[in-house]
Amino acid sequence: MGLLECLMPPSIFNVSQTRLLDNEQGAQLEPQFRPALLVVDMQEDFCPPNGSLAVAGGRSITPLINTLLTSPLLVLRVATKDWHPPNHISFASNHQHSSPETSTCCPESIGTPAIPFVSTTTIHNPHNPSESYTTRLWPPHCIAGSPGAALIPELDVSKIDKILEKGTDPRVEMYSAFYDPFVSPRVSDSGLADMLREAKVTHVYVVGLAADYCVWSTAMDAHKEGFETVVVEEATRAVDEEAWRGVKERLVAEGKEGGIGVKVVSWQGEEVGCLFPGGLTPKGASVGGEDVVEEKI
Repeated sequence: MGLLECLMPPSIFNVSQTRLLDNEQGAQLEPQFRPALLVVDMQEDFCPPNGSLAVAGGRSITPLINTLLTSPLLVLRVATKDWHPPNHISFASNHQHSSPETSTCCPESIGTPAIPFVSTTTIHNPHNPSESYTTRLWPPHCIAGSPGAALIPELDVSKIDKILEKGTDPRVEMYSAFYDPFVSPRVSDSGLADMLREAKVTHVYVVGLAADYCVWSTAMDAHKEGFETVVVEEATRAVDEEAWRGVKERLVAEGKEGGIGVKVVSWQGEEVGCLFPGGLTPKGASVGGEDVVEEKI
């Protein structure tokens, strides 16, 4: 496969993303492939063995992420961090079961502290109370400045161009690296969309933690902002594997119908291969549960 073909695989690159140039040798195609990598929340509190909200296998994906960071074609590499104040609304410790409506999981527990992973709360837009959403409550995690909020040392931060802090407003949850779920009006915007546009990014690769929450929300918003978006499956892990499988099944169905456009791709697939025209896989990393050595893809 030639370099031009690699930069424009038909499965993820639209014809509209190339243009004809007139020059002395006649018209030719100019590939518009300016990829960015978003490394989502690779923090101590999301990783075993001591994270307060540890995702199983969270640390194990770091070698793959570090390999992606070495791609010579990336125009921007962004790492995100949850950076919560102690009174953040997503912490179960900041809630009590106060009514049957807010305690559907366990109505007999009205008046007792909310339960991490089990209890939910309804969050209202502080600027528009008619807009609301319901979210799961978590143990305190990634409190700004705490050891649990630090990026794990295995991650090669020397190759990161920008570290972006999210979830800093105590009033709203912010799974996405772009903004909170509210739209009328939005409460918190990280500025990530503008950052990607300033770098003339066309394609966004999303990896990190956790697949079924912050990774997926970030990928959805990247696509909504107009970027071709993929999630590299082996470079993410889920809180709830069953829920993650359900998300992927819906994606397959929607994709067949010209659906939302976010794809979950394999490490061995052409989408990752196009980041390394010379071919590369990491030494000592685990792909699909097996150790691999450096080889061409």
